[in-house]
Amino acid sequence: MKVAVLTLGCKVNKYESDALIFELKNRGYDATENLEFADIYIINTCAVTNEAEKKSRQMIERARKFNPNAKVFVMGCASQNRPSQFEDRDVNFIIGTANKKKILDLFDEQGEKIFDLPKEYEDDLFSAQTLTRAFIKIQDGCDNFCTYCIIPYLRGRSRSRSLESVISEAEKLGEDVKEIVLVGIDVSDYKIDGQKGLGTLLERLDGLGKRLRLSSMEDGLIDEEFMGKLSSLKNFCPHFHLSLQSGCDSVLKKMNRKYTTAQFEGSVNLIRKYFPLAGITTDIIVGFPTETEEDFESTLEFVERVKFSQLHIFPYSKRTGTASAKLYGDLSGTVKAERLKRLENLGYKFKKDFILQNKTGKVLIEEQNGEFFEGYTENYIKCYINAEESKLSVGDIVEVEIGEPFKDGAIAKVKK
Repeated sequence: MKVAVLTLGCKVNKYESDALIFELKNRGYDATENLEFADIYIINTCAVTNEAEKKSRQMIERARKFNPNAKVFVMGCASQNRPSQFEDRDVNFIIGTANKKKILDLFDEQGEKIFDLPKEYEDDLFSAQTLTRAFIKIQDGCDNFCTYCIIPYLRGRSRSRSLESVISEAEKLGEDVKEIVLVGIDVSDYKIDGQKGLGTLLERLDGLGKRLRLSSMEDGLIDEEFMGKLSSLKNFCPHFHLSLQSGCDSVLKKMNRKYTTAQFEGSVNLIRKYFPLAGITTDIIVGFPTETEEDFESTLEFVERVKFSQLHIFPYSKRTGTASAKLYGDLSGTVKAERLKRLENLGYKFKKDFILQNKTGKVLIEEQNGEFFEGYTENYIKCYINAEESKLSVGDIVEVEIGEPFKDGAIAKVKK
């Protein structure tokens, strides 16, 4: 019997889906992550925006086009948020974000069960990684309660995986895995025995000899002690995805972000003190309900000053149940789209500038796509290497000379 596990949303969802596929294969199923013919489809949904929920619903219809008679099971943030949106779509069973492994025992069941959100880390999912880059989930939930965000209500409070469990999974990775990416809903809040533990975890993992990369982080993690630890590691990749959300202090306050622009800029400067060519990427929300044109201009000026290597820009999405939806109205889609375009143009400029600052880098070859080998430098520049001119294999780590910007990255040549 064939089972397709289809994933929307974040790297945490991707890790959890990969773990389900691993377990399905252990149970004798033919399991895949691809949207293709299957007897059973498991849809791992996302609810970070209204559009993400819409895509989660549409995924059911896309799956049914491959097999109208298939069984369909739904789980994840969208079903945790509003299971009723899936009830009239001829699905077999609906669960939420908790007890995801339980869905594998429900293939003969019909119904709905939204389990209580756990207070401790659910350590029952493990993924056997076979690609060059492995995601390892170290944390779940969030305590930040930003006014625009619904995720803390869907994932629960922050909770950390034990150090021993993370290390155990990492030690089981095969030689083909050359890079570990630590993921979670709020990786910055990873704790060991109730104390900040991310630096200690990275120190332990560094001995495995694989490149180490962090997913999205919060500003409060960055201090001299943490940066000192990172700079002493042999295998740390200096790429920091530091979520900003707005470059205006009044908007940050209404978002319940726990820093000012001055504090954030201080963190960026501290990163560059230890890693002068660090890739510093960020998320920015445009069109928060109280954002005036002057507020948005402040964001543009802040981005000009900081010079991020890449921007991830999202129009504000009003989420029922969040504080901002209760307190404020909403700006027009036209205003959001116009601001998004202006910020995108600025982001392209600084991405190009960052690429041109880098003359060399070490690239992990992740795939061959047509005429190019593709992979990322340690500071997260995507490189395209001519396959005919380079005798490479997927999994190689090679030093390259970085050339002109190309597509979403840069042309590169293997350094002689």
